[in-house]
Parts: sequence; structure tokens; C-alpha cells
Amino acid sequence: MKNKFFLFTSILIFLIIFSIFYKGLHKQNIYTPSVKLNKKIPEYSSKLLYTDKIINYSEIFDKENFYFLNIWSSWCVPCRAEHDLLMELSKNEDIKLVGLNYKDNTDNAQKFLKELGNPFNIILVDIDGIQAIEWGAVGVPESFLIHKKKVIKKYIGPLDTNLLIQIKSLIK
Repeated sequence: MKNKFFLFTSILIFLIIFSIFYKGLHKQNIYTPSVKLNKKIPEYSSKLLYTDKIINYSEIFDKENFYFLNIWSSWCVPCRAEHDLLMELSKNEDIKLVGLNYKDNTDNAQKFLKELGNPFNIILVDIDGIQAIEWGAVGVPESFLIHKKKVIKKYIGPLDTNLLIQIKSLIK
């Protein structure tokens, strides 16, 4: 009698565990961060890439202009891939590009820009990654379209030509 009870209990436990795992196989566990549009820009100060001057975000973003904040690193392969599109976007006088150099070596970042060109009007340094977290970024590259000191669009991953067209239409 003990053997039958043990066998029945073992099979029951096995079936319960199996059903839990089986259900888990069909559940989507892809994490997608929430995009908070019309969120005010974070209040933060940052060092500039080419000088030791510290500047507050409120000094950079005024209410009238469109800004495109791009979080990038010299070690980031997708950042290199999107760089030509940033150079093209920088030719547009209706928008100012702000770079946030993420967890990077200053010399490497400067060499990267010297080699590929500098599309940014201003470049901030985020050595420890805290500023990127304040923006709501989860990796590099990520970009934010800003107007009237509010995020109006967030771009996760590298830009492509379709996104560039979309950005240009939004700032008109």
C-alpha cells in the first residue's frame, strides 16, 4: 500500500511540475521597457567630453528647439553603423544633436569622433552609466527626440533610413 501511495504521489508531483514548465514554454517573456513619452528631461549635471566643464541639462535643452539625444560608445558596433545617419541628421538646422558618451574611455571616444566625424553640437560624458538610466535607456545606442524639454519619441537600437525619415517629418 505504501508503494502505491508513493508512486501515485510521485506521478502527481511530476505532472504538476511538467504542466508548470509546459505553460512557461508558451509564455512570452520578452522584456520591453516602457516608453514614457512627454516625460520631462531628467535634472542632471554632466561633464563635457572635450573639457572638464560641468553643465546642467537645463542649460542645454531650451523650450523652442528640437533636440536629438543619442547615447553612444566607441566600443559599440551598432553605434558605428548608425553614425553616418547621425552625420546626415546633423546637417538639418531644425534640430540640435546632443551626444551622451556611455561608459567609455575619453581618448577612445575622441578617436571615434575624429575618425568618423562629429555630428554632435554638444557631447556629455556618462562614465558610470547613471545618466543613461535616468533617461530610461537600457543599452546603446538609444536616442530620444526632445521638444519643449520633454521626450516626444524614444528610439531603441541603431537608427536606420526609415527612422531618419520619420525624425525629419516630426521636426517639420
